[in-house]
Amino acid sequence: MVKPSIRILFGAASSLGPGKIALLESISRMGSISGAAREMGMSYRRAWLLVEAMNTAFTQPVVMAVTGGKRGGGAEVTAFGLSLLERYRKIEAKAAAAVAADLKALAKMLVQRE
Repeated sequence: MVKPSIRILFGAASSLGPGKIALLESISRMGSISGAAREMGMSYRRAWLLVEAMNTAFTQPVVMAVTGGKRGGGAEVTAFGLSLLERYRKIEAKAAAAVAADLKALAKMLVQRE
């Protein structure tokens, strides 16, 4: 399958792309940064640094700590973070639609493997 991969650059030091989006989706599913890190096969430190980068890049937090609960707390994607996820997925879908014919042509140029 041939599809575009979207990375949005915010200046020289900040970006939003498939990895950070996948991390946000995983945090939303798992309810914690550590659970998301395990699910994605990355270190907790790496996941935490990515979350911190997103939280400082935007005007509102994308992920917030949650206290309490049966496991003593965790993390959740904020309403702002969920709107960010939705916006990114819309951009991704629009980009894919805009280049669909070119992607189909590229796919035909690939060596077919079984």
